[in-house]
Amino acid sequence: MRRPVARKLTVLAVSAAVVSVGAAAPPAASGGATAAKVPVAVGYGGAVASVDQDASAAGIEVLRKGGNAVDAAVATAAALGVTEPYSSGVGGGGYFVYYDAKSRTVHTIDGRETAPLTADSNLFVENGQPLAFADAVSSGLSVGTPGTPATWQTALDQWGSERLGTVLKPAERIARDGFVVDDTFRSQTAANETRFRYFPDTAKLFLPGGQLPVVGSTFKNPDLARTYEELGKKGIGAIYRGDLGKDILTTVDNPPADPSSGWKARAGKLSAKDLAAYRAKLQAPTETSYRGLKVYSIAPSSSGGTTVGEALNILENTDLSKASEVQYLHHYIEASRISFADRGRWVGDPAFEDVPTKGLLSQRYADERAALIHDDSVLTSPVAPGDPNDPGSTGTAAPTTYEGENTTHLTVADKWGNVVSYTLTIEQTGGSAITVPGRGFLLNNELTDFSFTPANPAVHDPNLPGPGKRPRSSISPTIVLDKTNRPVVAVGSPGGATIITTVLQVLTEFIDRHLPLVDAIAAPRASQRNAAKTELEPALYNDPVLRGKLEAIGHVFSLNAEIGAATGVQRLPGGKWLAAAETVRRGGGSAQVVDPAP
Repeated sequence: MRRPVARKLTVLAVSAAVVSVGAAAPPAASGGATAAKVPVAVGYGGAVASVDQDASAAGIEVLRKGGNAVDAAVATAAALGVTEPYSSGVGGGGYFVYYDAKSRTVHTIDGRETAPLTADSNLFVENGQPLAFADAVSSGLSVGTPGTPATWQTALDQWGSERLGTVLKPAERIARDGFVVDDTFRSQTAANETRFRYFPDTAKLFLPGGQLPVVGSTFKNPDLARTYEELGKKGIGAIYRGDLGKDILTTVDNPPADPSSGWKARAGKLSAKDLAAYRAKLQAPTETSYRGLKVYSIAPSSSGGTTVGEALNILENTDLSKASEVQYLHHYIEASRISFADRGRWVGDPAFEDVPTKGLLSQRYADERAALIHDDSVLTSPVAPGDPNDPGSTGTAAPTTYEGENTTHLTVADKWGNVVSYTLTIEQTGGSAITVPGRGFLLNNELTDFSFTPANPAVHDPNLPGPGKRPRSSISPTIVLDKTNRPVVAVGSPGGATIITTVLQVLTEFIDRHLPLVDAIAAPRASQRNAAKTELEPALYNDPVLRGKLEAIGHVFSLNAEIGAATGVQRLPGGKWLAAAETVRRGGGSAQVVDPAP
């Protein structure tokens, strides 16, 4: 497969082939019966794009009943907690970016999980040595205080129009009645089968009858249906101050592993004080200008907004629309490499670290960093970070630490013009693998996003654990506005640290290379994260001509079968919205609108 050919179009236009496709919500899920997924839809009344048909339909159901984009986003997220339980759920966290049409302003919520208040920089150190990653993940030690329930309630309180109990109803119904198992769900279960068998409650839920779920069968989660019902009636206090929270703490601090499995599930350190102290943080977005457009995303504790923004600023003075395919990819890769070097040195939880967000996003600093890029050569990784506080100086190079490559993303717009870009996660696929007994959801392993030990002992690492600290994330939910502060496009993706490069590539494919949004999302991806090798998806890796030309410059590549799983919405003229999702990745996504355009 070759990359799609770039087509000329204005930012707010779309090809005739795309306009001809539309999808309304299918009937509400009952016993798992849903319509086929489609990756693009155009119409009126609002739009939802996610990786899952039932989840997108839940959001459309709320929009159709008069809810706004925030209500629909929470409904979609809750449904993903049912159908994408290995990527999201009430046991995790995330970042929520909201555009308010009335004020034409962007707002964000940091719903990242937090370390226990008793944690220190040696959280993952035993006997003077860092734990093996595998030993840390499937343990209570990896579990941070969940932020997703607080994110949902905060968003609804600030900008929603419905009660939490109302918007949880579609997800509660899907959990009770079931959804159809597809290849992705089965394969993700299979990939985690060994870990899931360590924990009897997880095995009972996700390996029914001791076997992998069968494609085409109906998967039900009555425990989660009851959990959603309880949250709807009692509110999120049930988690942060009530019985649900007590069950979480018991599970984290004494992980219910099968003794016969031989697995040493290390105990966590969460307490009632951690749950009671948790708050989802309302904060200003990051903002940068690109090609005359305004790009907004999430500020630290996520590195997404600063890193995508810095890379865009580095690319600002290069005309990517006229560049050859080789030169486009070369500059995109090098901008990613440089911005990741700065991310590793400077970005952490701003409650603990002095993060120079303004400096990282300044065009002056980006121009200084862009001068490192040459058309006929490649930078050697790890590239040394710059210093936005001291122009011209450089620091000591450090490798990029590992980050799990899962998570899920949804994008929503409503008939009033409000937009939500929301990425939520339990970290890697399957999270910690620990299910809260009787509650139907997995706990996160988000604390493994911390550096276990400094990436370079000679340099301060802003991402070491600390009491109540939020681990650095790469989540990058993004909303782009035009000069009148009206939406152009909103995008986001899962994928760990590849989230940053995925969002950057989708934006440049759409804005610079003039691909329709669904094609920008579908285009084969490259991901460079200040590493020796750049990861390529098969369509690029197996293209001998393109790859050969890049290797002649000095690039070195490795194969990554799948990078990210983006979704987006685009504002069209006349009150129409376009929703777009993946065509193939993760089995393809689901784009839906309330009223399809003819």
